[in-house]
Amino acid sequence: MNPKDNPASESTVWDAVVIGSGIGGLVTASQLASKGAKTLVLEKYTIPGGSGGSFMRDGYTFDVGASMIFGFGKKGHTNLLTRALSDVGQHCETVPDPVQLSYHLPQNLEIAVDRNYQRYIHDLTSKFPHEEKGIKSFYETCWQVFNCLDAMPLLSIEDPLYLTKVFFKSPLSCLGLARWLPINVGDVARKYIKDPTLLKYIDIECFCWSVMPADKTPMINAGMVFSDRHAGGINYPIGGVGVIAKKLVKGLEQYGGEIRYKARVKRILIEENKAVGVQLANGQKINAHKVISNATRWDTFSGEASDKSLISLENTPKAEFKWRQRYKPSPSFLSLHLGVKDQLIPKNSHCHHLILEEWEDMNKEQGVVFISIPTLLDPSLAPKNHHIVHAFTPSSIEEWNNLNPSEYANRKNKAYDHLIKKLEKIFPGIYDSISHKEIGTPRSHRRFLGRHQGSYGPIPSNRLPGLLTMPLNKTGIRNLFCVGDSCFPGQGLNAVAFSGFACAHRIGADLGINSWSLPN
Repeated sequence: MNPKDNPASESTVWDAVVIGSGIGGLVTASQLASKGAKTLVLEKYTIPGGSGGSFMRDGYTFDVGASMIFGFGKKGHTNLLTRALSDVGQHCETVPDPVQLSYHLPQNLEIAVDRNYQRYIHDLTSKFPHEEKGIKSFYETCWQVFNCLDAMPLLSIEDPLYLTKVFFKSPLSCLGLARWLPINVGDVARKYIKDPTLLKYIDIECFCWSVMPADKTPMINAGMVFSDRHAGGINYPIGGVGVIAKKLVKGLEQYGGEIRYKARVKRILIEENKAVGVQLANGQKINAHKVISNATRWDTFSGEASDKSLISLENTPKAEFKWRQRYKPSPSFLSLHLGVKDQLIPKNSHCHHLILEEWEDMNKEQGVVFISIPTLLDPSLAPKNHHIVHAFTPSSIEEWNNLNPSEYANRKNKAYDHLIKKLEKIFPGIYDSISHKEIGTPRSHRRFLGRHQGSYGPIPSNRLPGLLTMPLNKTGIRNLFCVGDSCFPGQGLNAVAFSGFACAHRIGADLGINSWSLPN
């Protein structure tokens, strides 16, 4: 009998069971499998990747989330997606994006972040010539942070032996990195820059990937993003973002690991404050020496007696309640996945755009619009003579709850029309060019991605000291670990890949299966 269909406890005891197949979970699982651990991934949906996945409709391959991908460079230690795939014998063909993002901002401020760093700095200073010195000083500081990160292999900072080896290899980089851990971007920006509009631009530079202004964005994260886009660059995987997850699954399986789909975990089994396995929705129990949750911390730990988290209220560590006071869910998104006629998109268009009509709209409901046109980089994602336009805007679950089917449909149609009007400003005629559309709301993200409120991760409730309060992989329950954007260092595919490397290394240290030597 197939153990997946057996409601009883299966006899196998796994070294590690990973709940969820987001990129963080898959990096953890594939890394553990490559080290020799008997590893199982349990995914409630039918495909891997979570918000880093793809889905197909009528000849289109749509990315679930953003397609602005870091971590696919070829040099240094920060190219974590390249390394994660290579470690399990896999590789993604990519195409370089010449511009990270094209900003369409208030007062007709238009800025394109060129892949070439000197060209970008020249373009930005031409718009703010009186801030030339401040611009160069700010972004050079970001490079200092990046160079510290890029000088050392990025693995678990919870393993004292590993930290000792890294310190002896790169002492100055370690000390330099420690200096920036408690610092936020806003403090650094104001040190060098005075122009209020330019400071608002730094805010939206942070918001485009952290969903937070500069004062709440850790400098470590900004150092990575603001520099790596010019170092390794933005590189799009041929075949869509979902190829990354599929390749990681293939590598996992080639090293003896297993993934099961339609396997919804209902509860993490706890005995004497120790995780011993999981129970599926069908009643089946699976035993494991280590349990790793790739769910959000809200979905993992209980915050109140009535919620449906994987850990009961009585077993939830006190540290998790403190974490809930410090962090709140970021907004979810209203998403449009559109198929459009290719003549709509000028041939010299950039792949990624951001629209903000008024500065004060940045933190408002549906105030910022992100646009991705991945077919400019990989035409095979759409039928002939068509492009994909993926537009999304932050939206709160509260805007979509307690609606009956008719009200929900009407709200979706109004939001669709509102968003299309904004797209018309940079792509005139888009309304009449649409040949296919998919509308996703926070309720869609909550349902299909299994994420608390459909959120894309935690953001600080108040201003916090950089990354110092961000939890690592270990939890207050023995043998239970968390991985993904609820862990250090936060949101983004490259960030959750780091979390996966760190989690696998920490577990590998416990199991005694880590290599003694540091990665090259």
